[in-house]
Amino acid sequence: MPLRIVIAPQAFKQSVAARAAALAIQRGVLQAVPDAETVLIPVADGGDGTLDALIDTTAGRYFTTPVTGPLGDEITAQWGVMGDGQTAVIEMALASGLALISDDRRNPRAATTYGTGQLIAAALDAGYTRIIVGLGGSATNDGGTGMASALGVRFLDADGNPLPPGGAALATLVHVDTSVVHPALAGATLIGATDVTNPLCGDTGASTIFGPQKGATPEMVAELDACLSNLARVIQTDLGIDVLDTPGSGAAGGLGAGLIAFAGCELRSGIDMVCDALDFDRHAANADLVITGEGRADRSTAFDKAPVGIARRSKALGVTTLLLAGSLGPGYEVLYQHGIDAIIPIAEEPATLEFSLLNGAELLERGAERAIRLYHLGRSQS
Repeated sequence: MPLRIVIAPQAFKQSVAARAAALAIQRGVLQAVPDAETVLIPVADGGDGTLDALIDTTAGRYFTTPVTGPLGDEITAQWGVMGDGQTAVIEMALASGLALISDDRRNPRAATTYGTGQLIAAALDAGYTRIIVGLGGSATNDGGTGMASALGVRFLDADGNPLPPGGAALATLVHVDTSVVHPALAGATLIGATDVTNPLCGDTGASTIFGPQKGATPEMVAELDACLSNLARVIQTDLGIDVLDTPGSGAAGGLGAGLIAFAGCELRSGIDMVCDALDFDRHAANADLVITGEGRADRSTAFDKAPVGIARRSKALGVTTLLLAGSLGPGYEVLYQHGIDAIIPIAEEPATLEFSLLNGAELLERGAERAIRLYHLGRSQS
């Protein structure tokens, strides 16, 4: 009986898109076992690639809207509508993402989610009342205040003056004015697809865990954490909503908290939402093996990112999960406690990051071939 394999990687950031990664893995699998049956299900977890995963697979439509980028530059961002013709999909990384700015311009104190709010407004203006917002890949740490500002919410200091954009300004926040918001917001259902379960603040919060990759020094991390804590206090006082410890409220620099407080949003596991839309369980139920993949496997992967979500669902079906990783980071071993049966790094020799990013597809193909030869060998001898 042919080996049946579901190939469900997410995008390898700055290297290989999810579908290209799936095709590369498929080539490697077929080099090792030419008669293997493969099903390609490129996935995303709310972060990079979520828009493509949901729009392409459901034969939906794409739109573009000019928006304010994370540091105030005008950019053009994509959003889309799924094949049902009713559900708009917004990927915050395309309007407020880290990939939109060069490394030397990263500034989590000033970066804003305003552009993400403009995309939500565009969907509302077009008449869509069910909106999925993919959270992940952000350059921001503003608690979603930029997003809310684009929808009409005002953030005021002690003198009643509007705050400037960015997370650092929240240190002087004393009042939130929600008296004038987008008129269609009250009748809309917003769902936040998050790739993490982190709370807003603290040792596992937005600033501490994700701030450094956005350019935050240890001093900035402490400052921004205090700013988000102040935001949570003001939201509790003015709106009666507690966002401080809500799982996922720390997603995308606290955009999760902002969506809950200012848009009545429900947060859901991004990978579960995508898997449901792509009918993952039906395909995986008949598989011998599921192969997933991501650019870097480390401790943060355990916070419900795509590989762990795939492994959780596969394990429930009694199917083995193999993770192909561009690199291994601190704490990757914990992933074995989250349903992943084996982790295979695809690097072949010491190499620069630039080389690995440029050659990601080839490395994936060869890594998949090696992994499947080992898997097939063990299977044939059992």
